[in-house]
Amino acid sequence: MPSVVELVVYTAAAGACIPAGGLLAKIEHIRPAWMEREFRHFVIAFGGGVLLAAVALVLLPQGIEYVREPLAIALYFIAGGLAFFALERALGLHRRESPQFLATLLDYIPESLALGGIFAAGATGAPLLAVLVGLQNLPEGFNSYRELMSVGGTRSRRVLLLMSLLIPVGPILAILGWLFLSQFAHFLGAVMLFASGGILYLIFQDIAPQSRLRNHWFPPLGAVCGFGVGLLGQSLIGGA
Repeated sequence: MPSVVELVVYTAAAGACIPAGGLLAKIEHIRPAWMEREFRHFVIAFGGGVLLAAVALVLLPQGIEYVREPLAIALYFIAGGLAFFALERALGLHRRESPQFLATLLDYIPESLALGGIFAAGATGAPLLAVLVGLQNLPEGFNSYRELMSVGGTRSRRVLLLMSLLIPVGPILAILGWLFLSQFAHFLGAVMLFASGGILYLIFQDIAPQSRLRNHWFPPLGAVCGFGVGLLGQSLIGGA
């Protein structure tokens, strides 16, 4: 399979995980109620764990390798966090009903760009990043659907349609990354470091606080499981 076709398949599959998570969220309430509450928080934490794995195992190491200038590395990373903070504020979603959907958009866009660049560059972490993007999109889609449906007057079909419209965004951005970012290693690294800083901001600002339940141990294990999945993927690819 040509690499560009493989790239499109990977990114389209990763994008399809967003509405797939929404379809899973349509399942009626789990009984008893405490189990539904624990499961939802577990899914939130799992998504955060996968995001953290993407940052720690792929985006940061590859970004550092491409940039190689300590001051620039730190500045790109911090700039990502500041930009995601500013955008969250500008969109007026801070501490409202849809931080998960915002997180889905803000990490899916730069990751798709970076994915195209590292696929074209032939980096060993490219398949792992593609899998992690899909894995994080599934719980993010699940949580985004629940959050968007909690807004009064929102219809399920409209929410799922909105999520489905994100599917072609990944391949389009990945192809742009394939065509342009691979030719500029420093800029590709900057995008990855920028995305890392922004994702880390979202994890600690929105996702991690939502995942916690007082006097409950099950949800935090979701973060451990999510990071463990990323670690397993990294180990398998590293040993291949």
